[in-house]
Amino acid sequence: MFNEEFETIVEDLPKDYMEVNFGPHHPSTHGVFRFIAKIDGERIAGIEPVIGYLHRGLEKMAESRTYIQFKPLVDRLDYTGALLNELCYCQALEKMAEIEVPPRAQAIRVICAELNRICAHLIFFGAMGLEAGAFTPFLFGFAEREKAFQLLEMLAGGRLTFNFITVGGVREDIPAGFKSELDKFINTFPKRLKVFDDLFTGNEIFMQRTRGIGVIKTEDAIDWAMSGPTLRGSGVRFDIRKVEPYSGYEKYDFIIPAGKNGDVYDRYLVRMEEMKQSLRIVEQAAGDLPEGGIQAKTPKVLKLPEGELYYRNEGTKGEIGFYIISNGEKYPYRMKIRTPSFSHLSALDFVLRGSYIADAILIMGSFDTVMGSVDR
Repeated sequence: MFNEEFETIVEDLPKDYMEVNFGPHHPSTHGVFRFIAKIDGERIAGIEPVIGYLHRGLEKMAESRTYIQFKPLVDRLDYTGALLNELCYCQALEKMAEIEVPPRAQAIRVICAELNRICAHLIFFGAMGLEAGAFTPFLFGFAEREKAFQLLEMLAGGRLTFNFITVGGVREDIPAGFKSELDKFINTFPKRLKVFDDLFTGNEIFMQRTRGIGVIKTEDAIDWAMSGPTLRGSGVRFDIRKVEPYSGYEKYDFIIPAGKNGDVYDRYLVRMEEMKQSLRIVEQAAGDLPEGGIQAKTPKVLKLPEGELYYRNEGTKGEIGFYIISNGEKYPYRMKIRTPSFSHLSALDFVLRGSYIADAILIMGSFDTVMGSVDR
């Protein structure tokens, strides 16, 4: 946020300011990202984000692929939470085609989504440790993520990208032995989170590095179209799983954590609490798994009716949405994908102005951006 004594420099840059290039392969920028910082002493007067190094073009590629052929590519958006991308995309198609998903498939989808959310937040935990100068949280976070990945591998057959959720349901039913392994994870993971808290959350140095740093007021977070844990860190209890429930989320008991100060530390705490809540959802979904089929009847060649639709859900970083325009063919006429990381990077100049150089990577890391979803 703006520092009062530095505000004049922001408005009128001194003649002797220095431009410093960060990236495009800086190790702490969460992907192929570059920003040019205008520096006056140890303070940042402003930055210019530079994106586009991945050259993906997924939205244009969608126009030359059928709806089903395009589905594996959505995994590559936020690749830390690929199953949530699949879920949102398939739900958008299902809503437009009026396909009803069986209750058992919906519960399996929820288990997939929340386990994948835990995996993504564990990456955030480990990366935040590195950004604060601590290597141990990185090792701890990835060790626990491996256990969650083994569960997803049993269920979906993949480890990072899955292509498991289908239009109308899921590809496979829950395999033998999965429930017992999941129960072990449900019993042990809260104890590991307690270790994380003892090691890192209450660490005096970490709190000094993150409290009061990168403060985003509630109204500013809303104005910059922030969402997910970044928005909730600024005190807004907005979660699409609650306000627009899908896949039966209205049946599950969980809370929406929110911060009070809108700083880096609050955004960190929100994600730590979200892992606990995701585990609660997984436990409820697995404990009351409906009987029945896992796939609705769908046409061999999916053609959506003419029209347009925007559908969104709660991804690992915030709101992910698909805007689809159909002309009645098996290919989308146009597709636009809304990803939270793009909106958060758009606000980076506003948030970093007046901050110390040493805090820039911590502040950006607290947004938990992933460049695969920015360069669409």
